[in-house]
Amino acid sequence: MIPIIPYSTGETPDRLTAILSRGDTAADSVRESVERILNDVRTNGDDALVQYSREFDKAELRPDQFRIPLSECRDALENLEPALREAMEAAAANIRRFHEHQRRTNWFVNDGDGVMLGKRYTPVDAAGVYIPGGTAPLFSTMLMAVIPAVVAGVERIVVMTPPSNGGMPHSAMLAAAALVGATEVYRVGGVQAIGALAYGTETIRPVDVIVGPGNAYVQQAKKEVYGTVGIDMIAGPSEIVVIADESANPAWIAADMLSQAEHGSGLEAAVAIVTNAALAERVVAEVQRQAAELPRKETVDRALERFGAVFVVPDLATACELTNRIAAEHVEIQTRDPWALVDGIRHAGAIFLGGAAAEPVGDYYAGTNHILPTGRAARFASSVGVDDFIKSSSLIAYTSERLAKTGPHIGALAEAEGLTAHARAVGIRHR
Repeated sequence: MIPIIPYSTGETPDRLTAILSRGDTAADSVRESVERILNDVRTNGDDALVQYSREFDKAELRPDQFRIPLSECRDALENLEPALREAMEAAAANIRRFHEHQRRTNWFVNDGDGVMLGKRYTPVDAAGVYIPGGTAPLFSTMLMAVIPAVVAGVERIVVMTPPSNGGMPHSAMLAAAALVGATEVYRVGGVQAIGALAYGTETIRPVDVIVGPGNAYVQQAKKEVYGTVGIDMIAGPSEIVVIADESANPAWIAADMLSQAEHGSGLEAAVAIVTNAALAERVVAEVQRQAAELPRKETVDRALERFGAVFVVPDLATACELTNRIAAEHVEIQTRDPWALVDGIRHAGAIFLGGAAAEPVGDYYAGTNHILPTGRAARFASSVGVDDFIKSSSLIAYTSERLAKTGPHIGALAEAEGLTAHARAVGIRHR
């Protein structure tokens, strides 16, 4: 099912090439379709949403039916199965507690001569949250996307999620929206939802920033509207790298690899990097055994056949080097001393330390965010958090005393750039 591949630093076997290229640019057909839908939404507003809801989601909706009353979300929460509600509330509390540590504090410094410099942080006015509803009701993503916006202080939090279940999103999605404090919920999905958030329609006001996962079309739409609004990242199919030595449990490694391969697109990457061939063989055997028992076996097999691999490395330093090349969404370290490798991992969306830190712990419950960079974007991007919903303003309080000292320097710099009016705007103040 998946190959065992010897690896030394600097080598690029074919399977590694395939894994590294998963984040390549979207196909022309995807870009063309996205551009067409976005232009239609920008031009025709609600009429376009009606059309695409019918075409893609098989939902007959009038514009006045897009928005789901918050009362229905609250009812869904009240009717949620008690055990699930208890788990959801506990997870939400953990996520809030973690993200509270990310709050920014305004700061100022006295630079002498009465000059004060600083930074002031303010939330965006409105945030859009996209929650996919295709192969599974991702209510956990509702928690991960909305709670940081609430912590940041965003007043208007707009959720978009596709209609299903007879024209309504899954009840657990509505319950989660009520639990975390979304202020508007719409049953609109796909590219058209991103267009509505970015450009607005007759019934949906635009937002300032859009966050959330989605398929290739949704991510391309986010890319296209960037500049009109801010976005969190361009997120692709899930991926995991498990670093393991002989102390690791091969059944655990296999289970964690399969947890990502089952997501549904068939483009997920599941990689183990191990320090001996015997462990590699046990991992492959466990993957085969456990995959055979999964309801989503066909989906899993499709992903593993393309982007599954077990690399055998000579040492853990090489394991870190290969991990940084892949720059994965999830990196697990299942070794005798996981903390000894942390500083060697420079590129990862989230790092899970030790055998007990299974990837789903981060996906659902620990409190860290599971909306993470994929497709090697961990080289430059981070998980969704409070920072995605705030912006900063520099503060400059200058004095005449300081300007008299620094004006000649400022004028010289401006004149050297040929910007005479800039120089005059300073010079006129200390003649």
